[in-house]
Amino acid sequence: PVKNPTYKMVCTGNTGHAEAVKITFDPKVISYGQLVDIFWHVHDPTTLNRQGNDVGTQYRSAIFYLNDEQKKIAEKSKAEVDKSDLWDDPIVTEITAAGPFYSAETYHQDYYDNNQNQPYCSLVISPKLKKFRQKYADLLKQ
Repeated sequence: PVKNPTYKMVCTGNTGHAEAVKITFDPKVISYGQLVDIFWHVHDPTTLNRQGNDVGTQYRSAIFYLNDEQKKIAEKSKAEVDKSDLWDDPIVTEITAAGPFYSAETYHQDYYDNNQNQPYCSLVISPKLKKFRQKYADLLKQ
């Protein structure tokens, strides 16, 4: 993959990168397994190289792990979800070792908070947040 690509470069689908979120968490507060469970419930893991109307390898469904324990948790969880009736179609999420993480440009930081009225935010992100808040209310700070 290209080192430290720009958003415009990633959008070509030719850099090998995926648009992703880096999550820093305290395992005393929430476990890696809980985070993976949330992922399966609020994100569609069944569409190859696509999220909503966005198409390309940069939109692939992926879980990046940092160690063997996280890999095992993610793979076991994926197998369980694939066998369940949570999704009608097969899970296509790749589970792969994390490489370098490159932060998006400043104008992409806090994008939803700053652009809630944009069609993408209201049509794609807002429903996912609503689903998250309903299913995982007990995990949210009060």
